[in-house]
Amino acid sequence: MENATARKGKNTEVRAAIAAERRELADLLDSLQADHWDGQSLCAGWRVREVAAHMSMGFRLSLPATLGELAKARGNLHRMTDRVARRDAAAHSTTALAAFLRDNAHHPWTPPVGGFAAALGHDVVHGLDITVALGLDRRVPENRLRILLDGIRPSTLKFFGADLDGVRLCAEDLDWSYGAGAPVVGAAQDLLLLAYGRRLPDGKLRGAPSNRFTQPAEKA
Repeated sequence: MENATARKGKNTEVRAAIAAERRELADLLDSLQADHWDGQSLCAGWRVREVAAHMSMGFRLSLPATLGELAKARGNLHRMTDRVARRDAAAHSTTALAAFLRDNAHHPWTPPVGGFAAALGHDVVHGLDITVALGLDRRVPENRLRILLDGIRPSTLKFFGADLDGVRLCAEDLDWSYGAGAPVVGAAQDLLLLAYGRRLPDGKLRGAPSNRFTQPAEKA
């Protein structure tokens, strides 16, 4: 009984964090300038508008529709999500893309694996894909980061293709670290992105292995 009560309380906490994150990200999307929407995100090949469209896919597509899209992509999940994101980014206005998040703040969607914590990770990381790429100084609240940082496991790294071998992630703004090896130091939310397989703009990280996780400089 105690364990069930604890799980229920944890789920309530995470769902409240999800709702708050979606509302805040919707407000942020509404504040973007027109040229921001066509800016490159941290998601390879996706502009901000594709990321925003992808974030609400789980709310807008029924299970049969999702399975139908997966069948069209011959079972390739990456191909399916890329196709749907591009299609929906073109089909919906930026105002609508923001509203999808706000209107579905309490939607119970979760990814196939990971439950509500994974849903929070989906929202937080894709939000950072936008704000970090655009150079916006949005700080994810600590309680949301803690839920995600405390949930990082080797299986998380494998799923997102993150290679942290020989590296210890050390947060400079929270009492948190992960891994073993040469230190890579940065803000907790930037280190979270590394665990989700992202590469960051130059200047975000410190430590000898930092170049492994930094985007290559754009050619002039």
